Amino acid sequence: MSTKSGLLYVVATPIGNLADISLRAQQVLSEVDFIAAEDTRRTRPLLNHLGISKPIISVHEHNERERVESLLDKIQAGESMALVSDAGTPLISDPGYHLVREAREHGITVIPVPGACALVAALSVSGLPTDHFRFEGFLPSKSTARKTRLQQLSKESVTLVFYESSHRISAAVQDMVEVFGAGREAVLAREITKMYETVLGNTLGDILVRLQEDSNQSKGEFVLVIKGIEKKSDKNNIEDADNLLQLLLKEMPLKSASKVASTYLGLSKNEVYQRALQLQSGQGKGD
Repeated sequence: MSTKSGLLYVVATPIGNLADISLRAQQVLSEVDFIAAEDTRRTRPLLNHLGISKPIISVHEHNERERVESLLDKIQAGESMALVSDAGTPLISDPGYHLVREAREHGITVIPVPGACALVAALSVSGLPTDHFRFEGFLPSKSTARKTRLQQLSKESVTLVFYESSHRISAAVQDMVEVFGAGREAVLAREITKMYETVLGNTLGDILVRLQEDSNQSKGEFVLVIKGIEKKSDKNNIEDADNLLQLLLKEMPLKSASKVASTYLGLSKNEVYQRALQLQSGQGKGD
């Protein structure tokens, strides 16, 4: 393969173990004209390890927007470029979105060079459902905002995936226990592919205990994988709504009862309102 000029390559790099670099990634990095890196201090040792010497331009969250134009000018002038992040696949909770979007809008060909990705690696060993999942990236740093976001996700039936840092992991898991419950199935993957890689699991409560008992488990980079809630059948949902509405209608107006029931059960407001009308007129149970 010969690298063509005027192309933007999005190149995944190892998240820990340098042996995870792909042959294609090595070839692209050795053939492009220059490399845009989230942190040159992280990328240069990788290139040295691979025996590659290329110009490196720093592109991170604080300067990406202002550097996009000059980078695109270089590519449009015929130079080829590789975009890399500190580790893993660029743009997955890392900079690069504005660059890639602008490149595509300018007609520049953007080519993925796939490889390591922490969220995929954690999912693959979690033992939790992977047919449907939701990647949330990093939660808010403040507990109040974090709990608010977790509450919004508490009724999700898909597997949830989060990234977290060492200085917030214990507090984040504590908040998850409060919102999701200690018994919610979960797995905590730490330092994936690195020397001190660990995968803790079973429940959020178990994970919190391990973090509290062993301070070493709070060091490193983390991926939290949490099982979604079990979906009830439509029949069970209707029965739950009917039972709750019968209680509420004794204490409050129909509209208020419908609103409370739909919010609590996570059902359509209109559907619950129609069930309330049927119950009030004696048509509900046994449908």
